[in-house]
Amino acid sequence: MSLISEIEHEHAALTAIRRDIHANPELAFQEQRTSDLVAEKLQSWGIEVHRGLGKTGVVGVLHGARGPGKRKLGLRADMDALPMPEHNRFAHASKISGRMHGCGHDGHTTMLLGAAHHLSRHRDFEGTVHLIFQPAEEGGNAGARAMMQDGLFDRFPCDEVYGMHNMPGMPVGIFGFRRGAMMASSNRFDITVRGVGGHAAMPNKAVDPIVIACEIVGMLQTVISRQKDPIDTAVLSVTQIHAGDAYNVIPDEAVIRGTVRTFSTEVLDQIEAQVRRIAETVPQAFGGTGELSFYRAYPPLINHAEQTDFASAVAEHTFGQDRVRREIPPVGGAEDFSFFLEKVPGTYVFVGNGDGDHREASYHGMGPCQLHNPNYDFNDDLLPVGATYWVKLTEAFFARG
Repeated sequence: MSLISEIEHEHAALTAIRRDIHANPELAFQEQRTSDLVAEKLQSWGIEVHRGLGKTGVVGVLHGARGPGKRKLGLRADMDALPMPEHNRFAHASKISGRMHGCGHDGHTTMLLGAAHHLSRHRDFEGTVHLIFQPAEEGGNAGARAMMQDGLFDRFPCDEVYGMHNMPGMPVGIFGFRRGAMMASSNRFDITVRGVGGHAAMPNKAVDPIVIACEIVGMLQTVISRQKDPIDTAVLSVTQIHAGDAYNVIPDEAVIRGTVRTFSTEVLDQIEAQVRRIAETVPQAFGGTGELSFYRAYPPLINHAEQTDFASAVAEHTFGQDRVRREIPPVGGAEDFSFFLEKVPGTYVFVGNGDGDHREASYHGMGPCQLHNPNYDFNDDLLPVGATYWVKLTEAFFARG
């Protein structure tokens, strides 16, 4: 593995930054301390800073020594934490109950800061790098979309844009790429079933919404198994049913909630239409009514072929072919970087976070080091790896002409 020596020498400093962010997690659109830290670092390195996009987003503008040029590159890192407890007991564990950097955004932010620091001292290119520090990726909050609505790509146009995420279970420092659909769309639904309430001992005088809801749940299983092309991957999961407050009362309403994941918008359109038909027509057979609310949170993340090939070639040239996997399987999770890729060509990169061996055994909860797990921690060995990759990608992008 060929790391940039200057970045290697800053490993301890980068680790301190990452652990400081980890110890002070902030939720979506509340990343004030984190954005202050990012802005302060960028300004101290002579990088032009813009704030307030997507409420707490930060954009650093770094011009090459040969001039701003026409070519514009976007590099993105997410900043927000999760509303979840942390079981780790090491010194940099979360200081705030119920909040945790359980997805590695503290590491993503630090890797991009490490690259920004190096690029600020080595600007031997013509063009402009837009360093995008994004809020609110988690929980369907769509900080990427919020930044775009505030004029991100109008004010800071990018010819191409790239993002990176750590991946537990993948060996440390291995890079994963995939052309086309890499991550699923994220969508949620609410089906409200309305019947007629009554005494549980006299169901004949009521229209039971719980019975109707159970029929709907069964019917929803056929959307995937019988109404969708088996070749198209999709998931529909009912995750909540809420109805009633007493043992002897038939309620007049039941609510069904769940999620839908797809790797194409066309399949999502089809599934939404089928769910709507079931939600509205099945209750009618029982004398009730049904209503569907369908919310599309994140679209599928579709990597552009040319940019994926370019990004994987940079990784191979920098770290060696044995460190690169060009066609990793798609992931069922969602990511709002997908909004960026709908607007600008680019790709999303995975880098291996290992199996958790980097954690000190006596100071963590002994659970799996998986994303969104209370025992997770970002692997600080990745900090110079990710920073080096961003620098090499930047250099290759501008050298490409």
